[in-house]
Amino acid sequence: MADAALTTMTVAALGQLIRDARVSPVEVAEAFLDRIEVLQPRLNAFITVMREQALAAARQAEAEIASGRYRGPLHGIPVGLKDLFWTRGVRTTSGSAVTAGFVPDEDATVVSRLAEAGASFAGKTNMVEYAYGG
Repeated sequence: MADAALTTMTVAALGQLIRDARVSPVEVAEAFLDRIEVLQPRLNAFITVMREQALAAARQAEAEIASGRYRGPLHGIPVGLKDLFWTRGVRTTSGSAVTAGFVPDEDATVVSRLAEAGASFAGKTNMVEYAYGG
């Protein structure tokens, strides 16, 4: 399957392809990370791209699924996390210069639950300071 097609599918369709072993979580992660790389200079959508972490999680998902440990519809799906959500070991700025160097030592509940569901994290998305948008 062409990489571009993977980045335009619904999560449900992509999850089914992963579950049916018609595409691997690594292929999916690489497609999304490559797409981010192409669009990032123009869109500035990500404040942090987590390429290595995403690929490591995708390899783990691939091994788990191959061994029969399928966690559900998000298993192997790359997700962008809003930079507001604490992510252990990853700079979390909340869009502010005040917290530009903050690196949490624990995950927000939503991050933990997504990880438990088998999602991989492509990166932290840019945002308005402290989510005070209009």
